[in-house]
Formats: sequence, C-alpha cells, structure tokens
Amino acid sequence: MCGIVGAVAERNVVEILLEGLKRLEYRGYDSAGVALLQNDGILTRIRRTGKVQELADAVAEGEALGTTGIAHTRWATHGGVTEANAHPHFSNERVAVVHNGIIENYEKLRNALKEKGYVFGSDTDTETIAHTVHEALKTGETLLSAVQSAVKEFHGAYGTVIMDKEDPSRVVVARSGSPLVIGLGLGENFIASDQMALLPVTRRFIFLEEGDVAEITRRSVAIFDKDGCPVEREVIESNVEHDAGDKGMYRHYMLKEIHEQPVVVRNTLKDRLGESGLTRDAFGKEADAILSKVKHVQIVACGTSYHAGMTARYWLEQYANVSCNVEIASEFRYRKSVVHADSLLITISQSGETADTLAALRLAKELGYNASLAICNVPGSSLVRESDLAFMTQAGAEIGVASTKAFTTQLTAFLMLTLALGEYNGMAAQDKQDIVNALHSLPAKLEETLTITQGIEDLAEEFADKHHSLFLGRGDQYPIAMEGALKLKEISYIHAEAYASGELKHGPLALIDEEMPVIVVAPNNELLEKLKSNVEEVRARGGIMYVFADKDARFAGDETMRVIDVPHCDAPIAPIVYTLPLQLLSYYVALIKGTDVDQPRNLAKSVTVE
Repeated sequence: MCGIVGAVAERNVVEILLEGLKRLEYRGYDSAGVALLQNDGILTRIRRTGKVQELADAVAEGEALGTTGIAHTRWATHGGVTEANAHPHFSNERVAVVHNGIIENYEKLRNALKEKGYVFGSDTDTETIAHTVHEALKTGETLLSAVQSAVKEFHGAYGTVIMDKEDPSRVVVARSGSPLVIGLGLGENFIASDQMALLPVTRRFIFLEEGDVAEITRRSVAIFDKDGCPVEREVIESNVEHDAGDKGMYRHYMLKEIHEQPVVVRNTLKDRLGESGLTRDAFGKEADAILSKVKHVQIVACGTSYHAGMTARYWLEQYANVSCNVEIASEFRYRKSVVHADSLLITISQSGETADTLAALRLAKELGYNASLAICNVPGSSLVRESDLAFMTQAGAEIGVASTKAFTTQLTAFLMLTLALGEYNGMAAQDKQDIVNALHSLPAKLEETLTITQGIEDLAEEFADKHHSLFLGRGDQYPIAMEGALKLKEISYIHAEAYASGELKHGPLALIDEEMPVIVVAPNNELLEKLKSNVEEVRARGGIMYVFADKDARFAGDETMRVIDVPHCDAPIAPIVYTLPLQLLSYYVALIKGTDVDQPRNLAKSVTVE
C-alpha cells in the first residue's frame, strides 16, 4: 500500500527520495509528497495528488534542497484524495511525519489535541502523530524520547518516520504492524517501507522488529525495542534484484509478468526437484524434523494467495493424505478455532507483509500450532522472519497489482509441499512419480499454453459491453475459476463471480441469459463428463459460453459456445496451466475497457492495513 522513503546524508537527497517513490509505485497510491530539511533548519514540503511524476515535475519547478528528507505515496484510508490529505504532515511547521498504517484511536487523540490548541489541516489519522510528537517536544524532550513517548498513545498499526526542524541531523522511526527497513550507506543512511526503494543506494539492510524505535543519523543507527532498551538487529546483505525497471517488448508489466511464468516456475523448481523427488533441503534444513510430524495443515491467506491455498487443499488431501483447512486470514484471526493435533500453520503472501496474514501467524503461535511455514516471494519480509520454515518462491519483483507469476509460483510451491508431506503419510509411489514428472514438464507446458494468446485476444472483444460474468470449474479447477473471476474484476472492473459448476442448479442458473458470459475451465479429467452436463444446463437457458478446454475433451463449439483449446497436461499441474488463459483473458478485456491495467483503481499491491 503506502510507500515510505527517507534519507539522512551530506548531499541533497531529493533525487534519492523521488527515485525511491518511483520504485514503490507498484504498491498502489493516489497522492505523493516530500519534505526536505536543510542543515540551517529550512523545512520545505511539496505534495501532489496523482502519480509520482506529477510530484517530480513540481519539485523540478523550484529549487528543492535538503540533506535530510522524507517522502511518501499515500493510499487513502482516512480522508479523501486531496493535496491537504497527502503526506508528509506537519505540526506547527516544526515536525514532519510520514506514516503507513492506521491509528485506530485517532479520533480520541484528535479531540484531545484540539483542546490543547492544535489545528488540523487534514482529515487523516496521520496528523495526530505529528501533533502528539510536537506536544512531547514542547516539554524539552529529544526527538527520540518524544517519539518513544508518543507511540505509547497510539493504538493500531504504524510504520512512521519523523523529522524535527530544530534537529536536522536525524530522523526517528517507529514500527508496529507496518514494515520498515533501514538501509546502511557510507556516511549516509536511509529508511523505507520496502528494500526495493533503496537498491540504488545500498545493499545492506536492517529490518526493524515489532515495537522498535530507531534514531538514524548520517553515521549512526541506534535501535530500541518496545521497552526502550537498546538492541542490535542483524545486518543483512541483500541479493534481491529490482528487475522491473523495463517492460521490454510488453505494453504493461502485467503482460510481461504473465509471459515470465515459464521462467519463474523453472527457477522455483531449480535445485529443489530431482528426477525421483525433492532434494533433501527443498524446504530448508529444519524441514524434516517439522514436516515428519504433520498430520493436519491449516492454510491462512488473503486474496489471490487464498485461492492458491484452496487449490492446495485438493492436492494435500488427494495425494499426501493430509487433512487441510483453508481460511481467509481476516476471518481466522477474529473467530475462535480448534487447533488440530500435529498441525502445521501455512501462511501465503506475495509481499510477506500482508497485515491480516501476519496477525494470523502471530495468533497461531499463541494457539499452539506445532510449527509455521511461510510461502513468500520477498526475502527478509516479516512473514519470512517470523515463521519456523520459509519457502521462497522465485517469482522476482512483481509490479502489476493483479498477481500473476506470484500465484503460479505459489501453486508450484504447494505441489512440491504435497510431495514433501506425502513422504511421511503414505503417498502412493505412482502418485509421487506422476507429480514429479508433471512438475518437470510444467515450464514447457506453460510456454506452450502462452501460444494461444491470439485466440484469447480475439474473443476478449466480445466482452466490450459486458458488465457481469460467471466463472465455472469443478474439483481443483474451482479455485482457479475463483482466481479468474478475481483477475477480471480487478483490472477490467467487470463484476465477476465463480461457482463450483455443480452448484449451478442451486441458484446461479437464475442469472443466465445472453448478457451474462460464462467462462468454463475444462481439463480432460475424471470430472469432465459431469462438467459437460453443467455446460449443457447453461446452453439450454440461452447462456453464452467460453470454454477453455483440453484439446482432447471433444467440446463442439457453435454460435453459443466458443471453445479455446488448451494444450493437454498431466492432472496434477492442470490448475497451474489453466490459470494462464484466464490471466490473458482478464488482461485483454481490460485493454478493451481502457482501464489502468498495472495500477487498477482503489487497489494496492501490498495490503499492510486491515
């Protein structure tokens, strides 16, 4: 969601801040701003609604200077999209603040601060941080002690960076629930909500823990835990590559990332899959001791990652003989649940910072799960650091807000986990070899599937005037239908729903008419004949069908049913293969609709608030 960049240096930091914001644009935002502080105490602020480029243009119009600075891209929560609500926020032209997260008790704080004479210039919860710190500074506290005092007043989530005009040599940062990373330079130091923002200036990072407050100057970093005690945090040398700077031959990042899937799936399998099974340390050196005891799996995730978990349930129960529950993280954390014996908690998140998923992991530790496994795409993220085991997908930086390659690498990881757990739970030898063979064939099968792009681009034109659609799938294709519906609504703004096709007669048939496109995923498996019956139910009621079918499934197309042949694939990998046509469909429909494909309205890449 919101992005933070900060710097303390001897040189002018404005270009560092702006470049950092540009690298965080993929997270989703609606306004941007920068505050700069010179050594002589001159404090400058520039804010704009819209894209970071508009902020950069505004900065270029003047002479923006500062050796200490903070910058921010805002995704609106409290208050509309206006320049007044954009960060940074000031208090009495002295304190400047940027903030990710939500201060839940901001109304109470706001009222108390108004009684003390503070005037609010925005509708945001963030401005209460600035005034609360300013109030503490009035008593003679240092910026560090003022922030340490102030954060005790805040309920909710925050990653915040604060500057004081009267002390331009430092910034103070605080983290609770919303990630912050410190970048270490030579005679200069940096802060950001995502290490991607700082890759041009450093490769050495410190990830702050829950409750940490840190004071950062050009030559020093001092970190204090939630009790105010000095602590040391590990310095990590990052090998993360920011590979998203160039869309290459592609019009959008999303299309580029769709076409990268054969490569990133191959990378995810590399050095983890042998000819007859997984390598010994595919899930880490501690995996054997943990996975050998697992008799039940609880999967917790949000959005696209939740659909990956839903698919995994079919695999884990069918092949690995392990019972599995899957739950949306925001539901899991707010209800009483029963912990099964010998249960493994699996969390899934592309960013590793999804607020509800992180909270679910922390709750699970209290509930008594045997262990936790994170499936994630970002090394060093909170989810990875707080889990017992971590499986890193190798998707690379995913810039498009609508997840594509992160999803298919998550599915690949789950099919590998099915092999790992099956080793301890009596997986049939033939099932094991079938999965291994299917995984080896997967990258090439994905490449073959991408060759049907032209046919999908052609049929997308038929969605130009549509406002609703229905996706159908059976068995492990039902979650893939759910993911297809999510993609279409995310980037084309067409209302889309998914159903297990056997549920049609229990209500959804009432929606069927010639204005409701029905999209079906139909691999050639044991449920094919059942699915064909469901298709006929739709046709009998005047529905228009778009069937993505195995070329050997013998669907006969006509004016009411368009059939798009999908290359034949082995059953275990069919959910992964059939994901690609649905991604392409949503992409080309969005092009026709003229929407912002990479940054759809109202959405953010990394959801770090509830």
